[in-house]
Amino acid sequence: MKIAANALIWTTEFDENNFDLLPRLRERGFDGFEIPVFKPAKVKASAIRRALEANSLECTVCCILPRGLSPISEEPEIRSKTRQHLVECISVCAELGSTLMGGPIYAPIGYLPGRRRTPEEWRWAVECFSALKDGLDEYRIDVALEPLNRFETFFLNTAHDAQLLCQEIDHPRIGVLLDTFHTNIEEKDPAKAFHSVGRNLKHVHACENDRGIPGTGHVDFRGIVRVLHAMKYAGWITIESFGYTHKELAAAAAIWRDLAPTPESIAFDGLKFLRQVITSS
Repeated sequence: MKIAANALIWTTEFDENNFDLLPRLRERGFDGFEIPVFKPAKVKASAIRRALEANSLECTVCCILPRGLSPISEEPEIRSKTRQHLVECISVCAELGSTLMGGPIYAPIGYLPGRRRTPEEWRWAVECFSALKDGLDEYRIDVALEPLNRFETFFLNTAHDAQLLCQEIDHPRIGVLLDTFHTNIEEKDPAKAFHSVGRNLKHVHACENDRGIPGTGHVDFRGIVRVLHAMKYAGWITIESFGYTHKELAAAAAIWRDLAPTPESIAFDGLKFLRQVITSS
C-alpha cells in the first residue's frame, strides 16, 4: 500500500505557490500527492506534473461537482453539462499523470432534498458514468465513487450502495472510494464494509472521526488495515482533511474549527501513524 497526502489539507487550488511543499512531503516519506480538480480549466496540469515528477511523487486526483452541475438533475441540459465537465476532469487527470480520479461526483456535496433518492436519479447516475467508459479506457484512468455520510449527501451513504451502483454501471475502471470518516458514521462494522467492496475498492481516504490527525481518535485503522492486507489491496491510502481555504467545501463538511495545530501535523503525524499500522497489522 502507498500513502499520499491530499492537497485539501493546505489548499483547494494547488499551483506554483505551493510547490515548496512537495520536497517536504517526499522527505517525510510520502509516496504521492492528491490534487483537487474542481475547475479543470484552472488546473495548471503540466507545471504540477513536472513538479511532482521532480520530487518523485505520484499523483491521484479528487473531484467534487461545482455549483450548478449534477448527474442526477431533473434537467437534461444540466446532466449533459455535468458529463462534459467530468470528461474535462478525466482529461486533466491524464495531463497530471494520474491514473485515478475519485470523489462524490454523483451529486453535489450538501445537496439534501429532504427525501430518499428516486429510481430516476439512480438511472441518471448509471447513465452518466456509463457514458464515461470510452474516455476512461482511452486514458487508462479509474474512477472511484465515494459514498458520504447522511449529513453531506442523500444519494450514496454506504459501501453496499456504492457497490450496487458500480455493479449496475458494470465497468472495471469504475469502482469505490471508501473514506474512514464516512464509514465511521454510516457503517455498523467499518472494516467489514471495506471487505464487502472487494475488487471494486479503488481508493481509500484516511481521516479521523473528527477529521483530525489519523490515530488520535476512535477510527479502527488497525482493523481496516488488517482487512486491506487480507484483500491484498495494493492501492493508495490518502490522508485527507480540510481547512478554511474553500468556504463552500468547509461549510458542506461542517468544518467550524481548527482540526489540528497545523496542516502539517495532520499529514506528517498521520503518515507516521499509518506507516506503523501498515507494518504491524
